[in-house]
Amino acid sequence: MSFSDLGLRPELLGAIQAQGYSEATPIQRQAIPAVLDGQDLLASAQTGTGKTAGFTLPMLQRLAGGKRPAKRGVRALVLTPTRELAAQVGESVRDYGQNLSLTSHVIFGGVGQQPQVDAIRAGLDILVATPGRLLDLQQQGHVDLSGVEILVLDEADRMLDMGFIHDIRKVLKLLPAKRQNLLFSATFSNEIQTLANQLLDNPTLIEVARRNTTAETVDQAVYRVDREKKRELLAHLIHSQRWFQVLVFTRTKHGANRLAEHLGKRDIPAMAIHGNKSQSARTKALTAFKSGDLQVLVATDIAARGLDIDELPHVVNFELPNVAEDYVHRIGRTGRAGNEGQAVSLVCVDEHGLLKNIERLIKRDLVKHIEPGFEPDPNAKPEPIENGRGGRGRGGGGKPSGGKPGGGKPGNSGGTSTSDDSARRKRRRRGGQKRQQA
Repeated sequence: MSFSDLGLRPELLGAIQAQGYSEATPIQRQAIPAVLDGQDLLASAQTGTGKTAGFTLPMLQRLAGGKRPAKRGVRALVLTPTRELAAQVGESVRDYGQNLSLTSHVIFGGVGQQPQVDAIRAGLDILVATPGRLLDLQQQGHVDLSGVEILVLDEADRMLDMGFIHDIRKVLKLLPAKRQNLLFSATFSNEIQTLANQLLDNPTLIEVARRNTTAETVDQAVYRVDREKKRELLAHLIHSQRWFQVLVFTRTKHGANRLAEHLGKRDIPAMAIHGNKSQSARTKALTAFKSGDLQVLVATDIAARGLDIDELPHVVNFELPNVAEDYVHRIGRTGRAGNEGQAVSLVCVDEHGLLKNIERLIKRDLVKHIEPGFEPDPNAKPEPIENGRGGRGRGGGGKPSGGKPGGGKPGNSGGTSTSDDSARRKRRRRGGQKRQQA
């Protein structure tokens, strides 16, 4: 089905054509008519299937065709969990709305606020924002959300996972009761369903693929290896298989830095992005990676959410995520829009439990490889996994420090906690830190 069959106005069709697209994806074919009809929407689709255009295009059309209020203010609000995703959505709004007389701006933390304040004062139709910076500016009196007609929660599952639920509720109190609500998520979880029940009014439900599935265009494989040999194995695979433009995931910021430094010493150009990097450094690394000037980008889950790179060929899980659903998000960076991709996971004995959780989630057994020269020690014992993102889940059965085998609660990086209350306090602190980073 072409975009012209979906009832979009000529200005949008021209912008779509300028971006090189002609056929709508399944999520776009279902979402665009529903949004144009003014319905609330709960949509889930595999990452990389075009969710952003699925809400951006009809949102632009509704705003362009609607009556502009006398008081110039924000008419559409898009909330995203990370700076990178906010920038990506903002770029889509500008690209698709280039032939319309609508104004938009992106706001997030990590950069000076004055240009953002100036843009808001000049009047905006569409505001794309991370929750933390939005609430900060609102509390300073710079943002008025009383005229919002359309609210979009993008990557809502990650926003909940990052601890944004309280910020979301604060934002909702600032919005008018009568509005259109669009909730997009890469996965459907019980938490997402609960939020949807609270937020949406008789929504249209769109689920393009079954829950927590990975794209069939992605070739997935596992290399078993000892934890101490992972860096050398990764460098070996990149050299021997001539991988270029490789996105590598680590659990921790420190781990991302160390890995990028190690690859650089092996004549593999690499840079790391994570929450501790300045926004200018993150933008520089991402720009170099997208252009092909940088061979390897090493990222944590928070920094990598929202990366949209055309035809990215390789994703590597240097360390498996503690939460199985994050595996789906990670490898969804490749194999996008029908292109083929490769996802490789380097798995040590500590991560056997995590691997089982992932295979149970995606309902398939991943092909296991052992690279000659990197054979894992069959007598290796699992150790507690260093948690880098809130740690909802553990590895392969190592004994947590200070607790019974398998009985401890995940804590912060560097160990586990044996106290439920302590774990909850640490998760709340980490949630606050992540919101500041966004």
